[in-house]
Amino acid sequence: MAFGFTPKHTEELQLSPLNAQQFLALAVEAAKTQGLNLMFISETGFIAHTSRGFFKSNFEIKLLIQNGTATLTSSSLGSETFDFGKNKKNVVAFILALDDAKQQFTAEELQQKFEALRPGLAPEEDDFLKLPPSTAREDFVDFFKFFMPRQGFFITPILIWLNVAVFVLMAINGANLLNPSAEILLQWGANFRPATLNGQWWRLLSNCFLHIGIIHLLFNMFALVYVSIFLEPMLDRSRFLVAYLLTGILASITSLSWHNLTISAGASGAIFGLYGVLLALLCTSLVEQKARKALLISMGIFVAYNLVYGLKGNIDSAAHIGGLLSGFVIGFAFVPSLKRAQEPAIEYFSIGLLTLLVLVCSGVAYDQLKANEVQIVMQPPVLAKANNPSIDPDFDQVAYDKLMIDFHSVESLALNIFPIDTTAAGREKSLSDIKDVGIYYWKRGIEILDELDKQGIHPLFAKRNKVLRHYCEENIKTYELMYKAIDEGTHDYDDEIKARIKSTNELLSTIQRTH
Repeated sequence: MAFGFTPKHTEELQLSPLNAQQFLALAVEAAKTQGLNLMFISETGFIAHTSRGFFKSNFEIKLLIQNGTATLTSSSLGSETFDFGKNKKNVVAFILALDDAKQQFTAEELQQKFEALRPGLAPEEDDFLKLPPSTAREDFVDFFKFFMPRQGFFITPILIWLNVAVFVLMAINGANLLNPSAEILLQWGANFRPATLNGQWWRLLSNCFLHIGIIHLLFNMFALVYVSIFLEPMLDRSRFLVAYLLTGILASITSLSWHNLTISAGASGAIFGLYGVLLALLCTSLVEQKARKALLISMGIFVAYNLVYGLKGNIDSAAHIGGLLSGFVIGFAFVPSLKRAQEPAIEYFSIGLLTLLVLVCSGVAYDQLKANEVQIVMQPPVLAKANNPSIDPDFDQVAYDKLMIDFHSVESLALNIFPIDTTAAGREKSLSDIKDVGIYYWKRGIEILDELDKQGIHPLFAKRNKVLRHYCEENIKTYELMYKAIDEGTHDYDDEIKARIKSTNELLSTIQRTH
């Protein structure tokens, strides 16, 4: 399955025993049997297009004859991202058509057919098929055009540089290039429900510029460039930037409402938002009908593939869906101002109103999620100092509550190692997660409990903290057993692990009863 800006497939063919002119005539006959439309033809070769109808994918077939060989290339038209082997099938079908034509014509007949073609061939000075291939320097310059702001493509390079800069700074500060730790991701602004809802609302946006490894970054930047080539010139700078930021926030809100313990990061929510905007515009008359069909196929395949791929796990499908749907709505909201592009006041008014609506809705959703979160956070009962002489007069209820929220966050991080991959491919990562994430954060939980013990002397707090400490210690022992089982490749510890898990579940029930 080819993948790229222009999926294609190429084969080289030998001319012998025919000469270049005879082979060109043979190829033209094969093109006719294939129903191809010859768009350009010269003594060096031709360019032809398929004509398979409006609702089917079309392709460009290019033949280049030089140095005793013919290079045959099939390329996708319509900016398709995936060809699913269709270009290869086109080349194979054309080669079979050449073989059939060879059986029908002699070399002399092919020479006569070439002479009949000669008057219609492009003159040598207009034969762009003879142009030399681009040099490495030209390819290098063309590649870096995607990273340089310019008219019609100004915001996208800036977004790319911001995403890359954050990743580089993370790496300089010790982040693993392929798999940054959960702790580092949280330090740099990943979206994590316990942290985000604990007043760190800025994570809703910061996570849109943060990536979990270089592969994650590269794939997202490719997807960003691909959609932006079409979308940014249509929207202009202001609408495009607003679309990226607002859909990123809404994607983060969706992820927050969907996941309790997932650390989420990446530009894909905002990028899916841009795809949603483009899909909405493709449903209007703003895009020319022929281009609309090709782009709808390409974008539809890309979105469907990524949504299905997201079901495999370790992908924040909630952010993808939230970004896509919000982008679709925002795209339609842009239509009135795009149709009246000569009136900038309408553009600014629509952008301002849209931004206000999204921020208000996001704020309401955030507050609602936060209110629901308070119900599950392990909070002690509120005890008024003035009416309860058993509490230290210096007891700080706010500080105690904050430490309990911190404990809940640490607990979530420790549990975030599940599910554990016990296959040979995932063994090393699983061992690292258990030791460097799970056990590390359970021990951090005990440190927080030490701080909690200093906050009050009421018997309820002492009893509660004692149970929480036992809960952490039991989990540490369980994780150590899981580490040994995976490291030694044995099931000898299964019964003991199950017993300790049962013990921790009983402790959870005890903790809940003390709320």
